[in-house]
Amino acid sequence: MTGGSRVRVLRRGPCRCARSAGSLRAASTLTLLLNGPGAAPAVAAHPARWSSRTDTTHRGTEGQPGRVLRPAPAGYAGDRTEGAVCAREGVATAMQFHDRTEAGRELAERLRIQQEKGVLPHPVVLALPRGGVAVAREVARALDAPLDVLVVRKIGAPFQEELGVGAIVGDDDPLLDEAALVQLGLTRAMLAPVVERERKELHRRERLYRQGRPAPDLTGRTAIVVDDGLATGSTARAALRYVRRQAPERLVLAVPVGSPHAADQMRAQADEVLCLHRPASFMAVGLYYERFEQLTDEDVLRALHTTAG
Repeated sequence: MTGGSRVRVLRRGPCRCARSAGSLRAASTLTLLLNGPGAAPAVAAHPARWSSRTDTTHRGTEGQPGRVLRPAPAGYAGDRTEGAVCAREGVATAMQFHDRTEAGRELAERLRIQQEKGVLPHPVVLALPRGGVAVAREVARALDAPLDVLVVRKIGAPFQEELGVGAIVGDDDPLLDEAALVQLGLTRAMLAPVVERERKELHRRERLYRQGRPAPDLTGRTAIVVDDGLATGSTARAALRYVRRQAPERLVLAVPVGSPHAADQMRAQADEVLCLHRPASFMAVGLYYERFEQLTDEDVLRALHTTAG
């Protein structure tokens, strides 16, 4: 069902489902619910494991409030009539954080313990904007460390910008996923216009965020690169490669949640990878946050200013 006044939209991931007249049916044009092979058919009648709540941030095709699935509290009996559903084991994954601030505080606590043990000498926190700044702000506060930004831009496929095939940072050549290029039939020449556009945006953000400040000197310091999550790892890999050349004494990648595969790959780039949650059925970073709105340039500037203050 794709429309009509009785449709209730449920949000959970890249697969779409709608609920109408007491039943769940797959719908290709509605708000996200689940992801993964067989995800839509796996939506089943086991409401005792899940509960849902109205979420006015995510609305359906006619503007009606969506429903965001969350883990059911202990003893919850379930309510089929109000859209409480669950998926089979391994398909859906519970949210871990309320928002980026909470995620940053949890990450900061783990890093603070390491700092007390003396393994993070002279730390500098480098946030990957925009989303990583809200997480990194809490880390910098807890470690009493300076906060700065490292602007990295994802290179998306020309036919689908959200499909990342590489990343750029600074004036470095783009770091591309050669296997993905072969799979998609892309060449570097085909990506040149995308790289040029993203490079311009990268420099715009650097000028705006730094406001004339030079990049921090990382020589002999602990560089802690922070983002709000790790999916394919393309932006993190480019960031770590760039930072490594700045000769830090220690290079740490810290994220609240990430793909186990990507986190393991990053160990070749950093001295340490701290990833609080590594769900085996990892889907998209935003699914592990209750609130995951897009941040603005103003949000980034505010975070940098308040941390500096």
